[in-house]
Amino acid sequence: MTNNKKIHFEISERKILLRAFDVLLVLLTLYLLGMYLKFDYFSISVNSYYWTFVLAFYTLFFGTVFEMYNLQVAGNQFQIIKSIILTATTTVSVYLLTPILTPPLPKNRLQIIIFYVAILSALFLWRMFYQKFLASHHFYKKVLFLADDKSVDGLVSELEKADPNYKVMGYLSTRESLKKQVRLEKILPEALDDFIRTNSISEIVIANKSNEEVPVEIYDKLLSFLEKGIVIREYSQVYETSTYRLPVQFTEKDFYKYFPFSRSNQNKLYKYSIRLFDVLMSLIGLTVGLLFVPFLIVGNFFANKGPLLYTQERIGKNGIPFEIYKFRSMVTNAEANGAVFATANDTRVTPFGKFLRKTRIDEFPQFINILKGDMGVIGPRPERPVFVNQIAAIMPFYQTRHVIKPGLTGWAQVKHAYGETIEDSLIKLQYDLYYIKHRSLFLDVNIVIKTLSTVLFFRGQ
Repeated sequence: MTNNKKIHFEISERKILLRAFDVLLVLLTLYLLGMYLKFDYFSISVNSYYWTFVLAFYTLFFGTVFEMYNLQVAGNQFQIIKSIILTATTTVSVYLLTPILTPPLPKNRLQIIIFYVAILSALFLWRMFYQKFLASHHFYKKVLFLADDKSVDGLVSELEKADPNYKVMGYLSTRESLKKQVRLEKILPEALDDFIRTNSISEIVIANKSNEEVPVEIYDKLLSFLEKGIVIREYSQVYETSTYRLPVQFTEKDFYKYFPFSRSNQNKLYKYSIRLFDVLMSLIGLTVGLLFVPFLIVGNFFANKGPLLYTQERIGKNGIPFEIYKFRSMVTNAEANGAVFATANDTRVTPFGKFLRKTRIDEFPQFINILKGDMGVIGPRPERPVFVNQIAAIMPFYQTRHVIKPGLTGWAQVKHAYGETIEDSLIKLQYDLYYIKHRSLFLDVNIVIKTLSTVLFFRGQ
């Protein structure tokens, strides 16, 4: 078996790499400036070590907010340059404005400009290097699939969409179909060894259904490949780690037997902490929301011509309905012909309503729901009963999302665009189930930070 394998970083490894080198190169640049130039605003020493930690934290925090660690953004030159400028500018501004935690402002203001240019340059040069070499085709992971003819194309497309460096070179058919034309190269069992050696395959993904057994001769070959160092993983595991959602479309109807709910759902300390967080955030949110009310009353009077505050029935935890509060963003009698999904350019949304949706101001009244306990800050978005019934008829495990409180924001909201169709609902369900499965304080913090990005970049619907 050949050892000539291409270098490949997993998604999580690439994100760690980006974070580590962002911090290291910023600090190294500032250290070199202090050594060779008359730059003394920032220094790395035993007596001022906490300055270093504060700068590292600000860089990582604002880098996350401005999507420096989103791999799609990191691989796009225009988007990453925008993120670098925003991250460097905000990091330096906040660093200068927190003198209790950071060095006192220098008398020579040129030092501030040098500080800013150093951070901006370090991030820019490193990220251009990453785009040129580490995000290129030289780092493809070459994979072989075990799957049936009918489903293999769809399964492969999903993975390659999530991770462009994940390249499926061919597949071994577990169930052939004369009617199905497959774009991938089909490998015969007797040619498997040569194919793996010739193409430097580093991973085999088993994507057959749970009720299908791998033939004995293929199973024996898999064991021999495993002994030679080739990674063998099951499709749902690969899909989940690559897309951060659960492959419910690939799971049989006995999904509930195999779905491991996060232990945080039963952890009382976690639940009490989250409730405290919900109450504090709702009080802050309502206070901020009150400041907008005079402006909203005027805008609503001229643009929407209806009651500013309106309610709508949604489905909450355990399938119990509740009334959700929102600021009006649509014309009155918007659903005179029945409930329909909101779309990207929905004509029912007024110009003023578009502004409210883009800025998420229309969601502020939902802090009342959070304070009442109908919702949490984080969780699956509550859906209307009519849509719940429609979607649940197609997706039997859709009701699983009701095992926890719905939320003002959630994993599906920060990872996927506004849902306009049943297909969008399926994708969002996959994200919601991923959150329920992996629910934790770390994931909650991640969602809060990504929500800030959504608001700052006006990605509301």
